[in-house]
Amino acid sequence: MSRTVKGTIVVEGVELSVSNPDKLLWPEMGITKAVYLQRLAALSPWLIKHCADRHLTTIRFPNGVSGKSFYQKNSPTPAPDFVRTREHENIHYVVLDSLPVLLWLGNLACLEFHASFDRISNPLQPTEWVLDLDPSLEEEPRIMEAAALTGDLLQSLGIQSTPKTSGATGVQIITPVIPDLTFDELRKIGEFVGSYLSDKHPGLFTVERMKKNRGDLIYIDYLQHYRGKTIIAPYSPRARLGATVSTPLHWTEVRRNASILDYNLLNIESRLRQEGDLLDRVPAQSLRPILSFIGSARK
Repeated sequence: MSRTVKGTIVVEGVELSVSNPDKLLWPEMGITKAVYLQRLAALSPWLIKHCADRHLTTIRFPNGVSGKSFYQKNSPTPAPDFVRTREHENIHYVVLDSLPVLLWLGNLACLEFHASFDRISNPLQPTEWVLDLDPSLEEEPRIMEAAALTGDLLQSLGIQSTPKTSGATGVQIITPVIPDLTFDELRKIGEFVGSYLSDKHPGLFTVERMKKNRGDLIYIDYLQHYRGKTIIAPYSPRARLGATVSTPLHWTEVRRNASILDYNLLNIESRLRQEGDLLDRVPAQSLRPILSFIGSARK
């Protein structure tokens, strides 16, 4: 039987227990729990910002990425005093609002952080509109081409957006919006965009919901953008080979066919210090004119 090693660290005046700091979480990358906590600390200003006003779901891998995993919505118990929770629909979600909370979750081997589309402060009117480009193939060399075509269409409609790798196989297109539309109204815009792209590029896109019927096409998922659903948070690690991180990109990077594998726990800090949060560069905009255009076009 292996011996459990424990230690403590003090972060922002809070004493945290760290168990098995030498445990390998991403063996192929040599990332131990101690290294992971260091990387989380470096990511914390950006990751916390994108999770603080959302309901948080984590995925835990107690024995690293090659071991079994489970989703966790309810706060792990017992939780220390510095961890706040928020109850919603009988679930006690962890409020990820500080570095100690983030490192506490990291010590529990929470390797992925998924945030709700709806904000706790304004659950009915979203502050971004998201299209999720979801490949049917495990390896999809056309994903950046698909993202570029989607971005070009949005630009032609006067919509500014930012592409973000999922850290797995897909790309999400994020458009900050003034909170003047509901999820249902934004889904109508998503349906319009998805149908247009799948009609114009039938060998690349589909809006078919059933995966078994998609063949090798890339699914334009506009339906997932809904209250109560989640998205991998910007700057969240992924429990994948390569220790990838969900990373916002420049459109120029998309057009030169950047690889999702290029952005990982070991290099993301330098990118953020150089580029900042690319999601901050696009202003909130109203998509009501697009919704009105769609409504008039269908009459």
